[in-house]
Amino acid sequence: MYEFTVLAASEGEDINPLVPETYDIVWSVVCVAIIAVLFYKYVVPRLMQTLEERSDKIEGGIARAEAAQEEAKQTLQQYQQQLADARLEAARIREDARAQGQQILAQMRSEAQAESDRIVAAGHSQLEAQRQQILTELRSEVGRTAVDLAEKIIGQSVSDDAKQAASIERFLAELDDTDAGIGVGR
Repeated sequence: MYEFTVLAASEGEDINPLVPETYDIVWSVVCVAIIAVLFYKYVVPRLMQTLEERSDKIEGGIARAEAAQEEAKQTLQQYQQQLADARLEAARIREDARAQGQQILAQMRSEAQAESDRIVAAGHSQLEAQRQQILTELRSEVGRTAVDLAEKIIGQSVSDDAKQAASIERFLAELDDTDAGIGVGR
């Protein structure tokens, strides 16, 4: 090749060392075209596929992150709602317990009042029974004393039971009239 350039230079042509020969340009264009076809046929589709996969992963990651964030918001709202419901339930339970406590307290008071009334009534009935017993004993005692006094005053024995009972009743009636006139009550 060196000889050819020297021969061409010797013939008188001007050779520019910066401009390549035509055959070099043709073969270079053919090689670049083959490489470009191979590049566009094999490399570019794979590169585009890889870029699309990365884009999908990024967009999917963003979508998943947004979905996760939305789910977290919903979970937080559900938690807050459950917390509010639990607070309302606790307040309702407290109010129910307070109302039950007041109801139990009122029931115990009424039961205590009823028991107190029953005890007072039993005491009154017992006192009345004792009073009647004492009055009965007192009447019989006063009757005997009246009969004894009557026997001493009259000077004879009042042994007839019917006469004795009538005398005792008359004496007690007079005694009651005397007590009523004085204002002494039983």
